[in-house]
Amino acid sequence: MQMLGRQIGQAVPTKGRRLVAVPPTKRGHGARSLVVVASLTRRPEDEAMGGKLLMNSMEDEAASAGAVTKPYRAAPRDALRMGLPSKGRMAEDTQQLLKDCALSVYKPNPRQYVAKIPQIPGLEVWFQRASDVVRKLRYGDVDLGIVGADMFAELADGDDDLVVCHEALGFGQCHLALGVPMTGKFAGITSLDALRAMPDWTAETPLRVVTGYHNIAKRFFAQNGFKHVVLLSADGALEAAPAMGSADIILDLVSTGVTLRENNLREIEGGNIMESQGILVANRKSLLERPQLLEIVHELIERFDGHLKAEQFYSVIANMRGESPEAVADTLLQAPGLQGLQGPTVANVYNRGAGDKAEHHFYAATICVRKKQLYGAVKALQKLGGSGVLVQPMTYIFDEEPERWGQLLAKLGLDPADVNIGGSSNGNGKH
Repeated sequence: MQMLGRQIGQAVPTKGRRLVAVPPTKRGHGARSLVVVASLTRRPEDEAMGGKLLMNSMEDEAASAGAVTKPYRAAPRDALRMGLPSKGRMAEDTQQLLKDCALSVYKPNPRQYVAKIPQIPGLEVWFQRASDVVRKLRYGDVDLGIVGADMFAELADGDDDLVVCHEALGFGQCHLALGVPMTGKFAGITSLDALRAMPDWTAETPLRVVTGYHNIAKRFFAQNGFKHVVLLSADGALEAAPAMGSADIILDLVSTGVTLRENNLREIEGGNIMESQGILVANRKSLLERPQLLEIVHELIERFDGHLKAEQFYSVIANMRGESPEAVADTLLQAPGLQGLQGPTVANVYNRGAGDKAEHHFYAATICVRKKQLYGAVKALQKLGGSGVLVQPMTYIFDEEPERWGQLLAKLGLDPADVNIGGSSNGNGKH
């Protein structure tokens, strides 16, 4: 944790913890707020400060929270770069998504940090820590990247130089939330309002929150009117901190909630700070100044959307009897859940008849059915006389133009008619 501010010449007793204090400032209706940042571990830079307390104004904290020292300009290069997480579940899920979208990441040596995607010539893939993907996007060292929304919110911190191109890649779903002890003085605390109203929190005994998301935490507690809060840092096992007595509550990612419950912690009403999953982010300047990057991003959005939409559906084919294709289609269109995406496709089915000649006896009706509604749809088809029902997975469902593509162009202030994608300048983005 970087320590910022001006020194105050007198040390303050902190029971072994180093503090970065934010003095009270006025809030609505004359209220005053205090946010303090501390570390659960002693570091060399703490020793160098001689035990002195560092203090900032709330305005300084807000300004410095998102401040990133950027080089005057990134090193010149011709290749386009995409940053991907190098380790952990996020890295595995990212590569699985690319594989599902027929994009193979080729890295001849597992120790290398640079790879390529043969299907997208001219794009380098750089494996980095998830936090460094965000930082290097801000620096301009990479042009686009895939990270978690939580990491992006913490480190990008509202930087207009970064643009979210796809906000829902369908993996890494979790949420950032408070974890509060189930017992002791917190036994009856089930909401954020109740937590804030506890008389325990004073300038001398602030609410101690251990988290790895200090920027998000500062904004959250300030926006929710907490007056006395100390933010603590730890390298891992945050759930153990309240039981050890080194923190009151935690602020961390929650997936299933099992880890919280096993450590006698629970979520509270109003304590869900944000939802998170994998997102695709790009550097705004790169998008505007590197036309090839815009085309690559269009392809990625199209591939991701086509795959993610198809994952929700099955293709269902059933033999149906009817007087005509129109009659079969009308029957399906009137049945709940059998309309498909834009209506059924109906075709003739031929069997070998007299004299070995093809004879028409059935119609084959094809519809797209949501996976969660599959069994009900099959039973409905059977009730309508459907037989020989085939169910097939779907790989892609491509729309005429991804909605997210239009949203991205709007963020960049670009007119679709002026954007040349795949040799077309009419904004249709046809390949």
